[in-house]
Amino acid sequence: MPPDTEAIAEQVFAALADPSRRAILAALASGGPATATDLATRLPITRQAIAKHLALLGEAGLVTAEPGERRRVRYRLRSAPMQVAQQFLAALARDWDGPLGALKEQLDRDAGGPAGTPLPETPARHG
Repeated sequence: MPPDTEAIAEQVFAALADPSRRAILAALASGGPATATDLATRLPITRQAIAKHLALLGEAGLVTAEPGERRRVRYRLRSAPMQVAQQFLAALARDWDGPLGALKEQLDRDAGGPAGTPLPETPARHG
């Protein structure tokens, strides 16, 4: 995976690690673009804390600031960095699927004698 892709994914994961930032992203996803003040009325977070979280989300590329009416800044979600993080996770999952499948097959063979029963199938991953 290219270094810039890894850097983007790292920023996204760091931003998503905080529950307040996840709540802000969820509020923007459900309610559309909003100002820090708008978000403070919908969330149990102060406007000042929201402004700090929005700055970090902006650095990660997850939100973009747009000038609004009366010098108010509205924040809008950006999906591109999230898609990079999803691709990172998908590549990671592919790297694990082969070895985990081989382990399952080996365990099924080991347990498959007259007294053993095969292990249950794992749900297929989608994505």
